[in-house]
Amino acid sequence: MSTVVIKSVGIDIGTSTSKFMMSELTLGRVSSNFSLPQFDIIQRKVTYVSEIISTPLKNEEEIDLPLLVSWLEKEYQQVGLTLSDIKSGAVIITGETAIKKNADALIHYLAERSGDFVVAIAGASLEAVLAGKGSGAARHSQSSRAAIANIDIGGGTANVVVFQQGKVLETITFHVGGRLIEMNSLGEVLTVSPSLKPWLFFKKFQVEKGMRLSLPKLVEITSALCGDLLDVLAGGKSISSLECLVHSTSCPALPRIHEVMVSGGVGRLAVEEPPATLEDVAKFNDIGPLLASELMKAVKRYHFTVVEAAQTSSATVIGAGTQTTKLSGATILIQPELLPLRNVPVVKAALTEMDFEEQIEQVFLKGKEWFEGNDHLPFAIGLGGTLYLSYVKLKEVADIIGELYAMNFPLAEVLAVVCENDMAKALGQALRLQTNYQVICIDQIGIEHGDYIDIGAPLNDELVPVVVKTLAFS
Repeated sequence: MSTVVIKSVGIDIGTSTSKFMMSELTLGRVSSNFSLPQFDIIQRKVTYVSEIISTPLKNEEEIDLPLLVSWLEKEYQQVGLTLSDIKSGAVIITGETAIKKNADALIHYLAERSGDFVVAIAGASLEAVLAGKGSGAARHSQSSRAAIANIDIGGGTANVVVFQQGKVLETITFHVGGRLIEMNSLGEVLTVSPSLKPWLFFKKFQVEKGMRLSLPKLVEITSALCGDLLDVLAGGKSISSLECLVHSTSCPALPRIHEVMVSGGVGRLAVEEPPATLEDVAKFNDIGPLLASELMKAVKRYHFTVVEAAQTSSATVIGAGTQTTKLSGATILIQPELLPLRNVPVVKAALTEMDFEEQIEQVFLKGKEWFEGNDHLPFAIGLGGTLYLSYVKLKEVADIIGELYAMNFPLAEVLAVVCENDMAKALGQALRLQTNYQVICIDQIGIEHGDYIDIGAPLNDELVPVVVKTLAFS
């Protein structure tokens, strides 16, 4: 069969809001008849989008798990499906929800009931990349030589990713979000997020719970917030000079940015009429509407070209397409007692004749930043590209991988490598000789940066099933 259509679910659980999407993904064979089957998503169609709900919380520290589960069950009923009807999907927990005390309990609950789902907590950097793909910024950059920054602003953070020609250059996250100050229609402050307080102190703004703020004062605060964010992106202020506003970053300095795209909940509000009264500002009991209008006003003062986002509040994953490949045991190196492995993220290095160590080190640094929390096996390393590796070069690659992995992940127990070319056996043996890790090395698998894989238990002495899960965006 050349194509197959699967039903897939995308669930995004964020700081302020959560949403549920159903899609039909068409998987088509992209490999020749003379090679192992390789499938990719060739068509995607969103068939259902839920209403955006406020993420249910018990308190400032905990997700209301029963209420969230009840909402998900109702959404499944709404589309007339059960979990057993869904072949694949992705549940991404983002923003401040990801650091709630019971976020792990939510992950385990969803993973146990979700079949072939990617169920993951996205840190700020990964959230930025996912949003940049979902908004259309990554695709736009493929047809433009300019570097584009996607600014995804939600309730708690502004996650920024810089793309150039489809590749991620850098990421940076700011303490800028619509719910960092909550207020009522009289301008009375209901809450101030602890993450914003250092910046407010630095800028000499006095904002405390119970205070009443006028519309001009709120404009002054949100304008300054947007100005500092854009100053960093434009290079007018260094990252180190605004440490109080920067949540995290992958670099000491950003590349020159030519274009910007705005997504997230605040991105959606940016296309609406600017709020004219306190009541307009506080229609969601926060500063989101004013933050959106001040951002769009401020960006006109900079050299950036503003590109309209293809998606704003739905700039997120809509599901995951899967492909299954059976591998010959003659070309791989595994340790059966370690299998199966599920939902292992992949970071990919497309090796060229350049300095191997620099290329692989960059991949490790990106992986360390994006996928944190699993000390046992942080991610799988994907090796791609058309470069032929002699045994001498292959051994050099093994030495570099082993040395850098030990340096960056001292608590790791397993080293997993996924090769596109037929070299897993030799590379795996070299890694075993060079390191003390338990090594899994498989090949003939087409993967991309940000895919997730399942490596199944051996079916017999010669076959190991591998499921590649590619996150799908509308």
